[in-house]
Amino acid sequence: MHSSRNLLRRLLVSSVPVIFAGGPAFSQTAVELDTVVVEAENAVGVADPAPVDGYVARDVTAGSKTAAPLVEVPQSVSVIGSEELQDRGVQKVDEALRYTPGVFAQPFGADSDTDWIYIRGFDATQSGVFLDGLQLYSYAFAGITVDPFLIDRIEVLRGPASVLYGGSSAGGIVNSVLKRADGQRYRYVEAGIDDNPNGYVGADIGDRFSETSPWSWRLVGRVKGGDTQTDHADNFRGVVSPSVLFEGESTRLEVYGLYQYDDQRHMGGFWPYVGSVVRAPYGVVPRDLFYSEPGVDKFEAQQAALGFELEHDVNDWTTLRSNTRWIHVEREEYGPYPYDWDTTDDVLNRINFAHDTKADLFETDNQAIFDFQTGAVSHQLLAGVDYRHYRIDQWQATGPADPLDPVDPDYTNELGALFAPYIDEKVSLDQLGVYVQDQLKFGGGWIATLNARYDQYWIDRGDRTAAHNDYDVENGAFSGRAGLAYEFPNGFVPYVSVSKLFEPQIGTNTAGQPVGAQDGEQYEAGIKWAPTFMPAVFTASVFDLTRRNTLQSRQLGDGSFVNEALGEVRSRGIELEAKANITESLKLAATFTTYDLEIEDDANPAFIGNQPYLIPETLASLWIDYTVRGGTFDGLGFGAGVRYQGESYADNENTLKVPDATVFDAAIRYERDNWGVSLTAKNVFDKEYVAGCGGIYTCGYGEGRTLLLQTHVTF
Repeated sequence: MHSSRNLLRRLLVSSVPVIFAGGPAFSQTAVELDTVVVEAENAVGVADPAPVDGYVARDVTAGSKTAAPLVEVPQSVSVIGSEELQDRGVQKVDEALRYTPGVFAQPFGADSDTDWIYIRGFDATQSGVFLDGLQLYSYAFAGITVDPFLIDRIEVLRGPASVLYGGSSAGGIVNSVLKRADGQRYRYVEAGIDDNPNGYVGADIGDRFSETSPWSWRLVGRVKGGDTQTDHADNFRGVVSPSVLFEGESTRLEVYGLYQYDDQRHMGGFWPYVGSVVRAPYGVVPRDLFYSEPGVDKFEAQQAALGFELEHDVNDWTTLRSNTRWIHVEREEYGPYPYDWDTTDDVLNRINFAHDTKADLFETDNQAIFDFQTGAVSHQLLAGVDYRHYRIDQWQATGPADPLDPVDPDYTNELGALFAPYIDEKVSLDQLGVYVQDQLKFGGGWIATLNARYDQYWIDRGDRTAAHNDYDVENGAFSGRAGLAYEFPNGFVPYVSVSKLFEPQIGTNTAGQPVGAQDGEQYEAGIKWAPTFMPAVFTASVFDLTRRNTLQSRQLGDGSFVNEALGEVRSRGIELEAKANITESLKLAATFTTYDLEIEDDANPAFIGNQPYLIPETLASLWIDYTVRGGTFDGLGFGAGVRYQGESYADNENTLKVPDATVFDAAIRYERDNWGVSLTAKNVFDKEYVAGCGGIYTCGYGEGRTLLLQTHVTF
C-alpha cells in the first residue's frame, strides 16, 4: 500500500509542471508590455470574483471553484466583504460570522487561539475552514487560524461541499480570501486599541514593479498585543503575508507566503454548568476568572505557509489552473484546566495538561475549465485532480493540579509533574480525489449543475505509547451533487439541489479501533433574488441534512475523556438572508435561521429523538449602517446591530437548558479624504450570558462589552 500511495503522490506532483508546459508563460517582448497594462483588468483569473460592492457580492468561488454568480450556485451562500468587516471592527474570523445565517460562531466566547464555527448544526472548526480555496485541515490541537487583517473577503457555503473539496464539514465551509497582489497600488496603515487594553498596528502596501510591468507585489501584516477580558491573559501576535503576481496575456502566476506567531496565556474558559448557567453554592464563576497559573501558563504557536496559483488560457475556451500550498504548524501548551466543582469545598477541580504538536499540510488542486456549446446548451465544464497530505506529530499528557477558588483565587504557580503521555503518536492522512462539474445553461434561463467525485484515502498511525496501537486504513468513497435553477429576467432564481457528503476521520474510539468516514446527504430548495434596480441579494432556503458516524470526545465526571462515534444526526431548517445597499448611504445585513436538530441514532438509546447539545435552534441578526453624504457632516457614519440566539442544551439528555440571549452592537466613524477614525462597541450593554455548553463541564461565557478605537490613513 505504501508503494502505491507514494507512486500516486509522485505522479500527481510531477503532473503540475507538465500540465502547464509549452504555454507562452514568461516570455513577452517589450512591444507587448503596453498591451499587458491595458488588458490587466481582463487578466483576472477564472477563480477571482468581482469585488464586493458595499455589503453586496455578485460573484462567489465557494460552491463552484470558479467565479460564478452567487445566484447560480445551487446552495445557500453568503459573502462578507472588506467594507462590512471594517464597519463592524472584526478582529477574528469567527467573529466575522456573527451576522451570517445558518452559522453559530463563538459558542464558547472570544477564544483567542481557535475560531469556533458550527454550520447548520455541525462542527466546521477543523474540517470546514478554507483559505483561498484550499482546506485548512486540522486535527487535535494543531489548529490553524488566519488573522482577519490579512483577509479581503469571507465566503460561507452552507451544506455539504465534499463533492468539490473532498472531506469537509457536513454543514458547510468558510473560505477566507487573502489580500494579495492584484496590480493595484496600496498605501494603507491602520492602528487600533480596545479597552482591555489590547492594541495593534497594521500596514497594507503594494504596487506594480513599474508602470508598464506585468509584475506586481503586496505586503500585508500587523503586530498586536496586550490584555484581554480574562485576568492575567495577555497575548501577542505578529503576522505578515507577502505576495507577488505576474499577469501576462494568457498566463497568470501568483506566489504568496504567510507567517504568524502567537505567544499568550489562555483566556476564557470551559466552566461547569453548575457555576455558570446556574448558580453554585459559591455563586457563579466570574467572567474574567483566569483558571490557570499565571506564572507557568503557556500557549505558543507559529505557522508558516507558502503557496502559488498558476493559470493559463490555452485558447478562448480552455483554461488550466493549479492551486498549491504547504503549511507548517507548531503549537505548545501547558497549564491546568477546570473540569468540575467540588461540592464540599466550593472550589473548581482542575487537571494539569500539556501538549507539543507539529503538523504539515500539503495540498494541490489541478483543474481544466472548458467553456463550449452543444446545440442550444452552453457548458462550463470543470475537471480536476486534487491531492492532500497531512501529517501530525503530537504528544498529550495530564497531571495533578490543586483546586481553585473561583471567587478568591490563590495562584501558587506550582503544578504536579505530568504523567506519562496518554497520546504520543505520528499520524498521516493522504487523500487523492478526481472530480468533474458541468454547469449547463439552456432554455432561456435554466441552469443545471452536475457534480461527481471519487476519493481514495490512506491513514497511517504510529503509536509511541506502551499500548503500541498502530493502525493502517485504506478506503474510498463517491460523492455527488445535482442542482437545477431557473433565472427570471427580474433576478429571481428558484433552485433545488441534492448532495451526498463524505469525510474521512483520523482517530480511534475508546476501544482503540479506527473509525470510518462520515457520510450523509442533503436536500435543499430555495430562491435567490438579485434585483435589477438596486445592489442587493435576498435568499431563502429550506434544507434537510443528515450526517452519520462522527467521532466525538465525551468528558466523564472524573475529567477523563472517551471517544465515540455518534450514530446519526439530522438537521432540518429554514434560512433567510438580506444583503442590500439600499442607497449610497444606507446598507443592511439581516438574517434569520430556525432548525429542527435531532439525534436519530446513537449508542445511547436515551438520546434518540433529542436535540444535540450546544446548538440553539433559532438564530437571528440585523445590522444597519448609515453614512452621511455631503454637507457639514459628510463622512460621518453610524452602525447598529442586534444578535439573538435561542435556547440550547448542555447535555444530550436534554435535561439542562442554556437560556437564550440578545446582544447589541454599535459603531460610529468619520471618514475624510485619506484618513478615518472609528469606535465600535460589541455587546454594548455588557450582557453576561453563557454562549453555549459542549457538555455539562464545558460551558463558555459570551464576549463582554468591548470598545475598539481604530484609525487609518491612506497615502
